[in-house]
Order: sequence, then structure tokens, then C-alpha cells
Amino acid sequence: MYPAGTLRIDELSAEERAVYATLKPSHLPEHVAIIMDGNGRWAGHRSLKRFLGHQQGAKSVQLVTETASRIGLPWLTLYAFSLENNLRRPRAEVSFLMRLLKTYLESNLERMMDNNVRIRYIGRTRELPAEVQEKMRWAEEATARNTGTTLTLALNYGGRSELVDAFRALAAEMKAKNLSPDRISEEDIHRHLYTAQMPDPDLLIRTSGEMRLSNYLLWQLAYTEIFVTERLWPDFRGVHLLEAMADFQRRERRYGGLGEGCGKVEEEAGQMKIAAG
Repeated sequence: MYPAGTLRIDELSAEERAVYATLKPSHLPEHVAIIMDGNGRWAGHRSLKRFLGHQQGAKSVQLVTETASRIGLPWLTLYAFSLENNLRRPRAEVSFLMRLLKTYLESNLERMMDNNVRIRYIGRTRELPAEVQEKMRWAEEATARNTGTTLTLALNYGGRSELVDAFRALAAEMKAKNLSPDRISEEDIHRHLYTAQMPDPDLLIRTSGEMRLSNYLLWQLAYTEIFVTERLWPDFRGVHLLEAMADFQRRERRYGGLGEGCGKVEEEAGQMKIAAG
């Protein structure tokens, strides 16, 4: 296991190192969230069964996570299985996805340990099959002391259901403490989110070219930069993660304020008005 903060740039591929060399290490995102879309289409384009697309997508998870750990990314959160997937997909496909999750955790635990990766989960995981929950706890406990990248899998997750759960928990807390609703703050809501122990994402990546959030991290993405690629998730690799980070670094994050150029223009306009007067 590598100690916290260890960069392993020498372990990147030559292609990855070339992209990483263009980045400013001091301005890398702290938290990257990904909507992993396109497994079914990847299989369909090759006249393959959908489950083969999911298997290839699991390989992408492994490879992208390892690149993230090598560059010291603190937080990586992946939309693995939505609440809607659980409710609307054929039962056979859902069952396969649950078996694939178990297999992924079993076969990748050693690699997670070698890469100092800690795994966690968000979502209504208590509704997943008992044997799946058991395997999830096993992997979480085994990696709990790792200090590198925290890989969070969103499982049986929905952004609206997260807010419902947070509001319910907050309402119960307020009732127990006899607090007035007008004292509720954004921080109070944040404390009850699944993601309370992590920063909001700096960068959201969506594969397969779809221009929607798909009910993912609705509260947390308020000021997140969004990067959409036509590449399907099974074809997504660590170098593409780095390319998204390069695009992120070319942006100016304003958080509702004015950019540097806007402020300068307004200041000059004010000076001209004073001079004219």
C-alpha cells in the first residue's frame, strides 16, 4: 500500500503521462463524479449481449480508478446503479448487475489495496439483496484504513430520493430538538445527505453524449463543471479522465460571481464615466 499523498506518475501509461504533463497539479479537481453511460449501446454496436457491455464497463471502472489513484485524486464518485435501473430494468438484467457487482468487489479487492483505494457507497443500499450488501460491507471494511482515492459507488441511488431521505432525517432531528423550521440552513441539509463526509464534485463527466443529469447528485452539482463526451463508458480509460481534467482547467469557475474580465471591464467603464463627468 502507498502512503497518503503519494503520486505515482511513473505508473501512468506514456499516453497518460503526456496529458498529465499539460496539467497544473495545483489546480486539479478534488472530486470527480462520473455518469457511466453507454454500456448497452457499446454492446449493441458490436451485436453483443448487453451483459457483455456491463462487463466491459466494470473493466473501465477498474482502470479509471487506478489512474485516479496514481495522480492522487482524493474523491471519485461513480453512478453505478440508479434507483430507476432497479425499478425499470428487466429483472434478469438487474440480477446480472448484482452478480457483476459482487464479482467486481471480490476480484478487485487486492488491486484496491495495492492502490490504497478506499471504497464506499451512497444510495438506498439497504434495498439491495442481502448477499450483495454483505459483500459490499466486506470490501468497505477491508479498505477502510486506506488513505488514497475514495471510490464511492452510487448504488440504488437517485438524487431526489437522497433529498427525501435528507429532509426526513432533518425533520426528525428538528422534532427531537424542538427547533423552528425557519432555522434550517443549507448546512443542515448538507449534514443529512449521503455525501455529507465529502466535498461537492468539482467536475462531472458524462459519457455517451447525453446532455442530462439523470437524477444524479442534484444538490451537490450546483456549481460543478460538466464535461460530456461521445465516448461510451466501456471505451473510457484513464487518459480520457485526464483529458477531462485538462478541459476543466481551461474554465473559469465563478460560483455566481463575475469573471476576472468582466470585473475589469466594469471598472474601466466606471472610470470612463467619472472622467466624462
